[in-house]
Amino acid sequence: MASKRAAQGADPEPVRRMRRADRREQILDAATGAFSGSGFAGTALDDVAEAAGITKVLLYRHFESKADLYRAILDRACTRVAEQVGTDHFGEDAIPALVRAASADPDGFRLLFRHAAREPEFRDLVDTLTTASKEVAQRNLAQQLPPGPWLDWAAHVIPAVTTEAVIGWLDAGQPDPQQAAERVTRVVHGVIAAARPDITG
Repeated sequence: MASKRAAQGADPEPVRRMRRADRREQILDAATGAFSGSGFAGTALDDVAEAAGITKVLLYRHFESKADLYRAILDRACTRVAEQVGTDHFGEDAIPALVRAASADPDGFRLLFRHAAREPEFRDLVDTLTTASKEVAQRNLAQQLPPGPWLDWAAHVIPAVTTEAVIGWLDAGQPDPQQAAERVTRVVHGVIAAARPDITG
């Protein structure tokens, strides 16, 4: 009988049971790709469920709403970057670590550093991240630049230009990955040089 049903193709493929934590990660992976392609407003939970290969009912067992799911994606991306780069000090390894984090999760990186800033509902997370990055940059740059408005300027610009440089590298297809961190570092050094007080017209 079983062979007859198999031959007829009558039985649908059952949804494979997974541990709750694994299922959650599967959903987050699928949702990250879906949101990265269509944005928060343009992505429905039906799209995420289809991408994850699950039912919408199962999706709701893990996330209460689309906003809840999106915030979980951003939180995960933020945690991954923090684990790679750290949160208290930006040393020589910070930019190579940032490039590795972006390369490992390009869609999550873009959502965190580019798309979330355009979504008012998630602006608080972006603002917190921006403020923290600026404070760390200020402490590090204080060893190279004198106090004053140009130090403040560099501390504001460097985190933004660094993440945009990395996203630009992702968008370009991740060329020359062995050199990417060095090229981004040159951009950062350019900002530092521009903030030095010895520039003459």
